[in-house]
Amino acid sequence: MSQPQPPMQTAQGVPSVQDTRFWLDKAVCWGQADGPDTHKDTSVHLSRLKDFLQQLLTHINDTSSTTGTLKRLPLLGQLLGRLCWNPYVTADATGRRLLLQCLWGLYSEHPGNAVERKANQWIRKVLCQLVTEEDDAPAQALMKKMDLPPKDYHLKVLRKMVALLQETIGKSCSSLGDINQRCSCDNILATSEACIPLVTCPEAAPLIGALLQQQVTCVSAALSKDFLDAVSSAYFSQCLSLEEQAVVSLWYHDLSSLEEAVLRLLECALTFSGPIPRKQLEQSLLPKACAQHCSIFLVVNDIFRSILKQAEGAECVKYFIRAFTSCFLREVALQQQQQQQQTSVSLKAMFPQSPQSLLLPLLTRPTEMPQQAWRHHLIWLSGSLQRLTEEEEDRDDDDEDDGSTRSGRYHKVFEAWFLLVQCSHWVQVAVQLLVTSEPEDCAPLLWLLTFYHHPTNRGHHRALQLVRCREAWDHLHSLFLVLARPLPVDRLHSMVTLLSPQPQPSSLSPFLTLNLLVNFAVFLQQSLSASTEIVQMVVDRCGLLDEAQWLLRSLEIRMNEDDCLSSDTERVHLRIQALQNTLSNACSKK
Repeated sequence: MSQPQPPMQTAQGVPSVQDTRFWLDKAVCWGQADGPDTHKDTSVHLSRLKDFLQQLLTHINDTSSTTGTLKRLPLLGQLLGRLCWNPYVTADATGRRLLLQCLWGLYSEHPGNAVERKANQWIRKVLCQLVTEEDDAPAQALMKKMDLPPKDYHLKVLRKMVALLQETIGKSCSSLGDINQRCSCDNILATSEACIPLVTCPEAAPLIGALLQQQVTCVSAALSKDFLDAVSSAYFSQCLSLEEQAVVSLWYHDLSSLEEAVLRLLECALTFSGPIPRKQLEQSLLPKACAQHCSIFLVVNDIFRSILKQAEGAECVKYFIRAFTSCFLREVALQQQQQQQQTSVSLKAMFPQSPQSLLLPLLTRPTEMPQQAWRHHLIWLSGSLQRLTEEEEDRDDDDEDDGSTRSGRYHKVFEAWFLLVQCSHWVQVAVQLLVTSEPEDCAPLLWLLTFYHHPTNRGHHRALQLVRCREAWDHLHSLFLVLARPLPVDRLHSMVTLLSPQPQPSSLSPFLTLNLLVNFAVFLQQSLSASTEIVQMVVDRCGLLDEAQWLLRSLEIRMNEDDCLSSDTERVHLRIQALQNTLSNACSKK
């Protein structure tokens, strides 16, 4: 084979059309013959070819557009295409790296004409075929000579590509304000688009994770929307495994993926047989993502607001929101411990719409203050919420004709209630204290409980609801103090009536009364057999066995999490277990 020498480099070291023609001719010759002479010629010229590719890469990066590069070197596409299919060139690590970098450099983030659009399409095709094509004759010959199965060959090529691209995107932004210099961040978009067909390949997961976690240092570092959609779809269908931080970054970049994650978790919680366990919330990674990015938490909170407005009386939804907020606050505290030197996001930034006077008192956990202070704290919370709601309701009465919408006027009340739902451990403490309260001490706690279950005061029925809440407490207080047997039929009948759904708009939530009933049975110093008999008879006649079991399970979880402390925790756990067994047996007999 003749050995023409490569032309001399130009003075500026810029590849010329003559240079490109020489190497294209070489590539054509190498592709047309496969024998010892071809292998020898390739080996002889490989070092100079790599020097040429390095000059070519520099020229591509220094040229402002792909159109400009191809206009100066019209044979460039043919050359790169032929070299990509030469297994002896791509088998060399440096040669393969330079070829791929040249392709990335030619990819246009925002193609401005037909030439650049066609070049983008061709580059994507070449990259995909480099990883997946098994019918290429030179590659088959090389695989046969190396005794390498096609699957192993292509996996090795893919892994090499992934490693190279990870190295490329890891470089910092090179934009120096020179309009003629291409920013290195342009590779981010090109790489993300090239990864779309590979999102289900386990070998591509490290690259996908690196792309998601790449810091956005300039406008050129944006990820392709199609890439984010493909990654989200593969992740949720369990076809792609990502590290924790990559998942968090996916939600940070892609709002639709975050919304889907929240709704999937909520759906799981609502279909769960009992209250969703804290471990399941933590495994979802959403509380951790919210703690790392305030913006994610604000979006999640908006989703919760929307759901809560549609399902005001759904206790499982309110429990889910409280449990999620509790997990989130634990993650925030953990991160603040781990990052003591860094400035933490303020509570005001996390809860910008909440009444600020109530924020810290409600976010404070019961375990963070002495038990002796609980009643005083709850009385203050109840009084503050009552004043806030009365002020807003009085303003509503004064401004009935001003044209403002009801939703706008009650925004402040809703936000106060939403915060109470997020911190409803205090509502549970109030119910627990009502068990041992004297009649003259329970009014503030009953108001708080009524507001939690009936926040909107539709038709100005809260006063009547408070009367009925007090009536339910009186009935329970007298019923559980009865020691004689059999139990008074009239009092049991009254409890059944209170727990039965009523058509009147001023009726009390059955769940409120049921919660009081369960807590009286658990915390009151009454004989276990008597308490069990009362609960079983009442809930069985009302058809609320499932709801009572759900409440007992949620109370058990809260006791385990120290949200509801008791001086005799062991006794309380035994009573909960006994009640659960009794109700389970009653369910199995039906």
